[in-house]
Amino acid sequence: MPSAPTRDLPRTTLQLLALGALLVSTYLVVHPFLISGAWATMIVVATWPLLLAVQRRVGGRRALAVALMTIVLLLVLLVPFWVGVTTIVGNAKNLVHWSKTVDHIALPAPPAWVAGLPFVGARVAAVWQQVAAATPQELSARFAPFTRTVLMWLVGQIGSVGVLFVQLVLTVVIVAILYANGETAVRGVERFARRLAGPQGVEAMHLATRAIRAVALGVVVTALLQTALAGVGMVGAGVPFAGILTVLVFVLAVAQVGAALVLLPATVWVYSTHGVAIGTVFLVWAIFCSAIDNFVRPVLIKRGADLPLLLIFTGVIGGLVAFGVLGLFVGPVVLAVAYTLLQDWVADGEPPAPIAAA
Repeated sequence: MPSAPTRDLPRTTLQLLALGALLVSTYLVVHPFLISGAWATMIVVATWPLLLAVQRRVGGRRALAVALMTIVLLLVLLVPFWVGVTTIVGNAKNLVHWSKTVDHIALPAPPAWVAGLPFVGARVAAVWQQVAAATPQELSARFAPFTRTVLMWLVGQIGSVGVLFVQLVLTVVIVAILYANGETAVRGVERFARRLAGPQGVEAMHLATRAIRAVALGVVVTALLQTALAGVGMVGAGVPFAGILTVLVFVLAVAQVGAALVLLPATVWVYSTHGVAIGTVFLVWAIFCSAIDNFVRPVLIKRGADLPLLLIFTGVIGGLVAFGVLGLFVGPVVLAVAYTLLQDWVADGEPPAPIAAA
C-alpha cells in the first residue's frame, strides 16, 4: 500500500513567496497606468456603439474609425483646457480690475422670505445680515484665511499639471489600443469571467457594461443640461465672465461637485448690482440649476440599465465618496453586479412552484 505523499513545507513556502513577489512586482509595474487604464476602459465601453456606427459610415475600415474617434477624444479633452487658459490670459487685466472693484460691492439686506424658509431660513438670514452689515475691511479679514487656503491649493495643483497631461496622453493612447482590439479584449474578459464564475460571470460582465454606459449617459447629458441652464441665467443677468464661469460649471458638473460653487457668488453679484427683485429671480434660477441634476441623472441612468433607482443613486453617490470621480462608474457597477448575484443566489434557494392540478 503506497504511503501518502509528504508535504514539502520549504518548497510550498518558496512557491508562495515567489507568487507574492510576482504579484507585487506586477502591481508596481502597472501602477502608473491604473488610473489611465480605468478611465480608458470606461470611455471605450461607453462609446463602443458610437465607434461601430462610425466604422459603418466609413466603409467598415476600423483603422479610420479609430483615428476619427481618437481625434475627437483629443479635442474633447484638450480644447476646453485651451479655451479656458486663453480666455483667462486674454482677460487678465479685466480680472484684476474686477477684483479691485469687489471691495466696493455692498450686499443688500436679505429679503423677508429668506427667514421663512423651513429648517435653515433663520440661520441663512442671520448670516446674510451679518455679511451685509460688515465693512469691506471686515469681510477681507474674515475671508483672508479661506483665500489663503484656496491659493495654497491652487499652487499645489499647478505643480501637478504635468502629471495630469501625462495621464491624459496615456488615457488617449490606451483608448486607441482598445478601440483597435476591442473584440479581442472582450473575448479575453469573457473567458476569464466564465472561468471564474461560469455563465453568471459572463452575465455579470454584460451587466457591468450596461451600467457603465448608463452612468456615462446620465452624467454627460445631465452636465450639459445643467451647464446650458446656468449659462443662460448668467448671460441673461449680465454676470461678468459668463463664458469662463459656464465652462467651470460644466467641469464641476462632470466632477459631480455641482454648479452651486459658481452660482452662489454670481447670485451675490446679481443682488448687489441689480437689486432685490432681479437677485431673487436669479437665486430661484440658481437653486433650480443646482438641484436639477439630483432628479435628471438617476432617471437617465435607470433608462440605460434596468436596475432599481435607489441602487443606482446609492452607487453613484457612494462611489463618488469612496473613489472620487472614477467612482461614479465603479460604484453603480459594483452594486449592480452584487445585486444581480444576490438575486440569483436567493432564487436558486427557492422551492419550485407547485404544478397546478388539471
